[in-house]
Amino acid sequence: MLNLISFDLSPLGAFGQVALLAALAFTLSGFSLAVLGGVRRDDRLTESASRVTWAVFGFATLALIALWSALLRDDFSVRFVADHSMTVSPLWVKIVSLWGALEGSILLWAWLLALFTFLVATVAKKDALKPWVLASMFVSLLFFVGVNATVASPFTPVANPPAQGAGPNPLLQNHWMMAVHPVLMYIGFVGLAVPFAYGVAALLTGRTGNLWLVQTRRWTLVAWAFLTAAIVAGGWWSYEVLGWGGYWAWDPVENASFVPWLLATAFLHSLQVQERRRILVRWNVWLIVAAYAATILGTFLNRSGVVQSVHAFGNGPVGPVFLGFFGVLILGGLVLATWRAPLLRDEHSVDQPVSREGAYLAGNVVFLVFAIMVVVGTLFPAFVEAIQGTRISVGPPFFNVFAIPLGLLILFLMGVGPLLPWRRAPGEKLLNALRFPALMFVLAVLTGLAVGAHEIGVLLTCGLVAYNIAGLAQLTVRAARQRRAGLVTLVREQPRRYGAYLAHLGIAIVALGFAFSGTYRAETIVTLEQNKAHKALHERLTFLGLGTERLPDRQSVYARVLVDGVEYRPRNNAYVTSRDPVATPAVRYALLGDTYLVVTAYDAKGAWVNIRLIESPLVSWIWWGTLVVVLGAGLTLAAPAPARVPSRSTRVAPATD
Repeated sequence: MLNLISFDLSPLGAFGQVALLAALAFTLSGFSLAVLGGVRRDDRLTESASRVTWAVFGFATLALIALWSALLRDDFSVRFVADHSMTVSPLWVKIVSLWGALEGSILLWAWLLALFTFLVATVAKKDALKPWVLASMFVSLLFFVGVNATVASPFTPVANPPAQGAGPNPLLQNHWMMAVHPVLMYIGFVGLAVPFAYGVAALLTGRTGNLWLVQTRRWTLVAWAFLTAAIVAGGWWSYEVLGWGGYWAWDPVENASFVPWLLATAFLHSLQVQERRRILVRWNVWLIVAAYAATILGTFLNRSGVVQSVHAFGNGPVGPVFLGFFGVLILGGLVLATWRAPLLRDEHSVDQPVSREGAYLAGNVVFLVFAIMVVVGTLFPAFVEAIQGTRISVGPPFFNVFAIPLGLLILFLMGVGPLLPWRRAPGEKLLNALRFPALMFVLAVLTGLAVGAHEIGVLLTCGLVAYNIAGLAQLTVRAARQRRAGLVTLVREQPRRYGAYLAHLGIAIVALGFAFSGTYRAETIVTLEQNKAHKALHERLTFLGLGTERLPDRQSVYARVLVDGVEYRPRNNAYVTSRDPVATPAVRYALLGDTYLVVTAYDAKGAWVNIRLIESPLVSWIWWGTLVVVLGAGLTLAAPAPARVPSRSTRVAPATD
């Protein structure tokens, strides 16, 4: 660690390394104080540990500023800058280069973790859980700051700095989403450390009741919302940059982000069951341990070179370290859960499978099976290579075999759950509750058949989406009638409930986008001659000629193509750091379907150009639906307004509300 400090070779790098070491030292002291505070039940020690989080966050911030300063000043005496930046890069590319490679991305992760630890120390209740929550957060910080200060330090000095850096990966400087997607993903991953810390604190203190769940629900929702936005933002980035017209390829690194999302989604639903019925206590502990451990497993896959991926950071030195930390989390969770097994008993049981808790439990099982299958498909090639020495790949056909039916099953349970009462569903009221949504299901399927949709998966998706929306509308209208209140009043009084409804509506919109864009995507390659109109798929295309653009960091050749009278410019960008051009599509976004143009070949004199033309129906519904999901999650965080007493109605709410 100390040999990385050389004020002679790299003053800025040395400053950053010293800041990291100071953050590491304060993290160690904070962990010690938190543990002592918990063991001795001494609030003064716990308060001291809370104040140490300020110092850790402060020094982590200084390290972050040091690396950003080195990037912006083109200080190639810092190894990270020399390897991943260059003088001619635009300002925004230099800024986002901080998380464009292994060491800088871990620094951002460590800084976000320090920020979350600081926030937890500031807002957490002063109870028996707090010292152990802080201790658990400090353990995660020890790992990330420790890795960043040793095997993955971005501040390694360079004895003979080059005049020009190697520059960032071309794909990372080809789209502004590089500034958004990674940050969202890291916030989502880091955010799951908080509920994990509360779960560990509950096990250590033996307070395994609802207290830790109540304190952790909002943290989990925030992490889940960011993770949701990050996954879909990554899909949009892939759609905009990679030139294949798709957004999800079951790539190992994509899967690594999807597994924690599945587990966190299951946790968000099962914690409601524990809050309401005092059941699934052990299940919830395991879910949050598994969700946080899955973020570490995903980071291991992304940074170890074990799997092949366009998103991976290559064969970094931190793979074994992350694998070891993943093992510690799983083993630690197993030991704690075994130790506290007598306290992890449910006070009740599921009275009837046809009940709200029964639907939530079934949904949890589906989410868990989904996550296990994704992990198996992701790691299977690595196991085969380790045992047989041969490389194989597991592609979309394998994942789609189980993902489509499980996704439809989730849609079905998502619609059933809110309609069912807790404990049991009396037959007559259940039928009354399901009649209207079931009717909408049938009508949607028939409508789909009438407009020419014959694939069973698409028809079932349409039916289940209609079923979900009808169920949510029915519950909302019934509540409005009973309370004699408008929608705004209902939302103000019960933001948690209606935020969840809004999130479910967003999921339904996303499902339609997946179903139609995945099934009815059409593609062709067409050769366009200059100034001659061509008909391809459902478009009328006219090639107007080639154009060029020269910038300090790249040279672009673009084709001017009229699509139904509007000009679009798909291009090939050739960066100074790469010999291979990067095809950058032009996309015509539309509500009912996108038109996607990619240059695959062209005549240097501009006589002709080959265009890959892709039409994807409803693909934009994925992006808009995700926005609705995130808005719904945000609404659930709002504080409820005082409930208004209905003026006249004294009717008892039906069991399905």
